[in-house]
Amino acid sequence: MFSAQLVVDSRCRLGEGPVWDAARGELRWTDIQQSEIWRFDPATGQSSKERVADRVGFLAIAADGRLLLGQNKALIFDGAKVADVEPDRPDTRINDGRTDRSGNVVFGTMSELDGHPPAGSIYQYSSRHGLRRLDLRHVGIANSICFSADGRTMWYADSARRIIWSCDYDAEAAGVSPVHFFTGYPAADGAPDGSVIDADGCLWNAVWGAAEVRRFTPDGRLDRVVRVPTKNPTCPAFGGDGMSTLFVTTAREEHTEAELAATPEAGGVFSVRIPDVRGLPDAPFAT
Repeated sequence: MFSAQLVVDSRCRLGEGPVWDAARGELRWTDIQQSEIWRFDPATGQSSKERVADRVGFLAIAADGRLLLGQNKALIFDGAKVADVEPDRPDTRINDGRTDRSGNVVFGTMSELDGHPPAGSIYQYSSRHGLRRLDLRHVGIANSICFSADGRTMWYADSARRIIWSCDYDAEAAGVSPVHFFTGYPAADGAPDGSVIDADGCLWNAVWGAAEVRRFTPDGRLDRVVRVPTKNPTCPAFGGDGMSTLFVTTAREEHTEAELAATPEAGGVFSVRIPDVRGLPDAPFAT
């Protein structure tokens, strides 16, 4: 078992969506509830944040550094709205998202009602085709969206149901089929939050409530665990030299005052280097 160590004491209320910006050698992520976008340069140890107009569920980086933001109920590219998302559903917002291997963005929405009923959907957005809903079951909290190295398999989760699925994925047609159960957690074992795929095709999942990131082989077998010293890790991302550092964002939400006193670094970004493991770079958002 490995243990992650604090690298940015950001104390995000809901840190999420880390993306490694290889062109600039920086990690980017969002504090959803504080409407902030963070950046961290491991070479200098310097971090900074920027306040934006609304909550950001995910961000995607274009080759020239411009950002596509999943901002509450809209997609915002370089400061301009390019699509409304579920404008007829006041009970949902944009949550997890990631570029596929072709540079399209796939993202999901979540219900903000008590119990998170299955009202969310999963979409693809591209500059060529605009916004297209994927033909997948509705979810309570869309999470764990990630892709195999060849781009033909997609994983996604419903955190409210504690299940991760996989499916075949056609980026050009925005097609998905069939859907298979990948893994799931019992109620006492946390809930799947964000995930990322490594160069061996294994899935790394941040387990909300369990203080762990778990690696699953392509057939769904648990084979490695990284401990995180705060109970609500939210999403992993590989970055750094050789894509060999695993970064993990975390949250301060759903902590008691006593828990925050015991783990004041909750909401920070943690990292660990694991021998013989490296990640895959996300494709830049295709403009």
